Amino acid sequence: MQVRIFSSKSAVRFLVPLVLLPGLTGCFVSPGGESSSGGGHSGSRLRVALAFPPAENFSPYGADATLLSRLGVTEGLTALDANAAATPALARSWRREDDRTWRFTLREATFQDGTDVTPAAVAAALTHATKARPAPTALAGVTLSAEPDGDSGVRITTAEPDPVLPMRLAGPSLAILSPEAYGKEGERPGVPTPVGTATGPFEITKVNGGSATLDRYDDYWGGLAHASGVDARFVKDGTARANAVRTGDVDIAEAIPVAQAATLDRSTLKEADTTRTTSLQLNTRTGPFKDPALRAAARTAIDSSALVKGVFEGYADPGAGIFGPAVTWAESKRVKPAGRAKAARPDGASITLATYDNRPELPEVAQVVQQQLQKAGFTVKLEVREYSRLESDALAGKFDAFIGARNSLLDTGDPVGVLGSDYTCDGGYNLARLCDKKVDRAVAEAVRTDGTGERQGAAMAAEAAILGTDAVVPLAHQQIVAGVSTKVRGVLLDPYERALVGAGTRR
Repeated sequence: MQVRIFSSKSAVRFLVPLVLLPGLTGCFVSPGGESSSGGGHSGSRLRVALAFPPAENFSPYGADATLLSRLGVTEGLTALDANAAATPALARSWRREDDRTWRFTLREATFQDGTDVTPAAVAAALTHATKARPAPTALAGVTLSAEPDGDSGVRITTAEPDPVLPMRLAGPSLAILSPEAYGKEGERPGVPTPVGTATGPFEITKVNGGSATLDRYDDYWGGLAHASGVDARFVKDGTARANAVRTGDVDIAEAIPVAQAATLDRSTLKEADTTRTTSLQLNTRTGPFKDPALRAAARTAIDSSALVKGVFEGYADPGAGIFGPAVTWAESKRVKPAGRAKAARPDGASITLATYDNRPELPEVAQVVQQQLQKAGFTVKLEVREYSRLESDALAGKFDAFIGARNSLLDTGDPVGVLGSDYTCDGGYNLARLCDKKVDRAVAEAVRTDGTGERQGAAMAAEAAILGTDAVVPLAHQQIVAGVSTKVRGVLLDPYERALVGAGTRR
């Protein structure tokens, strides 16, 4: 496969389709949004309320990677369009040389520290990502090496054939940072800083606990941003985010609670489909749910339609699988799980169920699930924390059950990616702590499968193998609900939730 798009850095902008908010559909923007030629130099600053504070000091290798891309700070070699196809970003073209080797041609661009985006810098950034532990989710199950090739090329070789490598490189955790981000040898082992070292239209200049200040990066390759900067506040309370939109204290607020949606003026309420699924993850390695029969008992106790009606108030669909209706091809290819254990009587088995309150529906979901499990015979203790204080314990298996909301195509746009990172023995985000040979074989087979339709079919076969273990119980497939001032234009919402603010966002 070969993609070639030729341009002049100063005159031609690359159009990367993203799904925009209702009312903006039909317009398309570059990875950073449309440029501001003709009077955007003194644009107002944007005030943005985000639900999640940095959990890992803005490391691009973990959950904070999407914060960086949503604020227009970081970029990868590629981006994704509305159909999850790879499109140009820092790479203007690419071609597949053989089963395991791809060559990417870079565009002219600079890092926010003023240095050039060179093949050596890009190869070094990708090499650092391969050494991060735990591995970035976009690299789950994948081994790759990168090396410079001439004045503008980077050659990337994978240990096994990887037909979706261009999509993988669009993952927020594979953002390209300047050599300065990594410091001198051993200075920042595994913890690069994106402050002043990224390539996007906005540059982080200050982080202060619950807020971050970003200024416009004037030499952005995609053109000068309309807004002069972004003032981001991390507001975990959903009601507070909705109130901030209502009172005009912020211009954009993500993750508006469905309970608050009716209180906002309809003109400020924006909705969009998303590939995010809320699921119940059961700890398969320790505690009561090590027993497949008790996991089956938990699954049969759950009524997801009650959650959609009572908690999400219609802003979601009942859980059908790891992939929901926004993954348009999934339902027609879905495979029925086989070999499930027969449900046992819980007989008062005591479990700890955890979730986080950054997404305001989740504590309500957890309360309903707690009631449903108790009715089935479990004894359930509920624990709710802010996400940054919960993630490490969840990954370490300190809870018996965990309710979280996960965008199934966030990391790579490839359906196989989330299966490898979340449900295989070596997965870096394996909240269920699942290690099942049948699942690993199914995911490995999907990884090797080429051809779009064939790969989708293999992904659904792997989904069936995962669901057959009852390690995960899909609860609901969500919609994005955001609050946006009527004065704001160019806000970006895509199904993968990687974008929010770009060069074309303005008020």
